[in-house]
Amino acid sequence: MLLTALVVGGAVPYVAGPGRSYLSYLVLAERADADGAARAAAEARAAGGQVVQEYPQIGMVLAYAGGGFAEKVRGRPGVAAVGASRTSPVPGPPRPLDGAGDFRAGTDPAAGDRAGGDRVLPGRAADGHGVRGSGSGGDRGGDRDGGDDATATVPDPGEQDAWNLALLGAAPAAGDATPNLLRGTGAPAADALRKVLVAVLDSGVDDTHPDLRAAVDPRSSASCADGRPDARTGAWRPDTGVGESGHGTHVAGIVGAARDGRGVSGVAPGVRIAAVRLLGPLGQYYAENIVCGMLWAADHGARAINNSYFADPWKYNCPEDPDQAALTAAVGRAVEYARGKGAVVVASAGNDAQDLGAPRTDERSPNDRTAGPPQSRHVGPECVRLPGELPGVVTVTAVDRDGRPSAYTNYGRGHVSLAAPGGDPDGGARGAVVSDWPGGRYAALAGTSMAAAHVTGAVAVAAALHPDWGSDRLAALLAADAAAACPPGPHVCGDHEFYGAGTLVLPH
Repeated sequence: MLLTALVVGGAVPYVAGPGRSYLSYLVLAERADADGAARAAAEARAAGGQVVQEYPQIGMVLAYAGGGFAEKVRGRPGVAAVGASRTSPVPGPPRPLDGAGDFRAGTDPAAGDRAGGDRVLPGRAADGHGVRGSGSGGDRGGDRDGGDDATATVPDPGEQDAWNLALLGAAPAAGDATPNLLRGTGAPAADALRKVLVAVLDSGVDDTHPDLRAAVDPRSSASCADGRPDARTGAWRPDTGVGESGHGTHVAGIVGAARDGRGVSGVAPGVRIAAVRLLGPLGQYYAENIVCGMLWAADHGARAINNSYFADPWKYNCPEDPDQAALTAAVGRAVEYARGKGAVVVASAGNDAQDLGAPRTDERSPNDRTAGPPQSRHVGPECVRLPGELPGVVTVTAVDRDGRPSAYTNYGRGHVSLAAPGGDPDGGARGAVVSDWPGGRYAALAGTSMAAAHVTGAVAVAAALHPDWGSDRLAALLAADAAAACPPGPHVCGDHEFYGAGTLVLPH
């Protein structure tokens, strides 16, 4: 069944072994450095694993092996943790890729435009029915059963009725139905914003879209769809054979679409975007993809890293499970590395209407299975969504156009940081957030994915205003501005359970 899915998806990216099946494993050394990665690689190979990627920045490797591998490596000298990052086996490790494996390849000025790929992205025809929101499931523009064919596009909005931007605290200019948030006293200069790089870790970004052609920086973009950085031209673009592949383009448009009177305007028009595709060929955001993307973005100088998804295959990762504990530690190391390099890590809170600070039910995991129903797990608050509930991450809930918590948004006092426009999936195009869609089109989606993108754009503005500030200080500025604009009390934006510090206000 797995091979059939891969063929239908348009590619078989794994090397078939002689009658064997493999799982992917993350091996974490006790030392979070290059020496640690070397030790992890040596122990993995000694146990029969095939190491396909090293992460020397954080002392970790990605290995493929058969069953029983984790038990052989756990407890070995210098090894801190080992965890299987998937539950369904594959025929073998991923195929070799030219240009993969070097996290710094994209910073080489001699690399040019990286031959191999054109600038044309085939688009899918819209079915023309309804408006799809993301309140029904994961943070990716909707539940997985719809795919991109279920997403209706909308006409070019001409930068009109951008309620989501108006909610950030600016009034429209005279004769202009859309507020220009970067006009006026205290706004960053255009050249200052152009110096800021933000990373969109998602399903890929269509950099041929008119709103995004000038925004996406090809030298800082890559694919991490199998845990290895692939810097070849166009690798960061959506894979149209995988459902939900338009999601990243929508998120990128919210962050930094050009303000030119057409389409939509982003929160930070003029910012540079590193498009980092995480969505793999089977529609998964595995932990190694996240680690790869986070390290890539950090090493290329991103000041904000947007994460509008949750890690597969477990919606919540519990510390008592050794595999899930290892995945939490792995993504946690990558987040800390990125924050140490000056990036604010922003993540969606999720669209399950659940209190993240209370016991709850997970009815979707593991979501990479090829047969049978998911487990119905009752999990406690110690079980976390990755990367949104990791320390230091700015976790974002969603509000509708009236500023009230969206019905689908996750929440939890002490578990969420800020609220931002996410929209209402049942409110039509007017109630959702309209943004870019592959093929030069536009779509209306709703979800905490959209909310997180607004915060990422605001971080870009803050970084342009304060280029010498570190990640903690930038995040604190957004929190302080939101708190100052929100009265305390229940059912208003000072309610920390749903709003965190408050509703996002664009810094000036």
